Amino acid sequence: MVQSQGRLAGKVALISGGASGIGRATALLFAREGAKLGLADINLKGGEAVEQEINANGGEAVFIGCDVSQASDCQRTVQDTIAKLGGLDILFNNAGIIQRAAVPNISEADWDRVMAVNVKSVFLLSKYAIPAMVNAGGGVIINTASGWGLVGGPQAASYCASKGAVVLLTKAMALDHGEQNIRVNCICPGDTETPLLIAEAEQLGEPPHHFLAEAAQRPLQRLGQPEDVAQAALYLASEAAAFVTGTALVVDGGGLAG
Repeated sequence: MVQSQGRLAGKVALISGGASGIGRATALLFAREGAKLGLADINLKGGEAVEQEINANGGEAVFIGCDVSQASDCQRTVQDTIAKLGGLDILFNNAGIIQRAAVPNISEADWDRVMAVNVKSVFLLSKYAIPAMVNAGGGVIINTASGWGLVGGPQAASYCASKGAVVLLTKAMALDHGEQNIRVNCICPGDTETPLLIAEAEQLGEPPHHFLAEAAQRPLQRLGQPEDVAQAALYLASEAAAFVTGTALVVDGGGLAG
């Protein structure tokens, strides 16, 4: 049910990686809170399904097929969102991939691909979104980083490097654009039950049920759910976080607490 007086009523949000996992959960939540949604993803089938689900429930969503590592796609995605939905108030840079390997075992091509999807996409979508936000008098940018952007993790060199870059890119953008009334924050999720987490188990050659059970060993004794992270994104996107910028919000069930 879409709330006409929801916390994001009248806002337009663009979410990359919107076809599944955290992106999908955030799109559904933002729509319920009154936002119009631009959904960007390379997964055409999944993105179209989320678009249809939102529109069937009284929301307004537009799916745009996008390779977030390509400048032309990112520019077109921002332009199409503004043209079709009437503006751009919130950008959620959420697209991401993982490659579990130590430095000697990761290929140059895989390293470049992780950096392109996890870091370059944040730069590109922000590059084209920020001028529109400036012209509109402000906006919000949220980036998906990771707990492994704050501490290291085993067999995940490229992923840790990329997410650490997202954390500091977030802080740099917050400094650059605060005077333009643009708030920039990132979320650092812990292990969250998404297709990406299953892909990790497969890459490491571990049975998924065993991998997920180990990942749940944290103070709250469970895996994160996409909806947990979506709620954090909603907070950062809303007026409840009006004085919050340049922060890395950890959402990990206490995994980094001790």
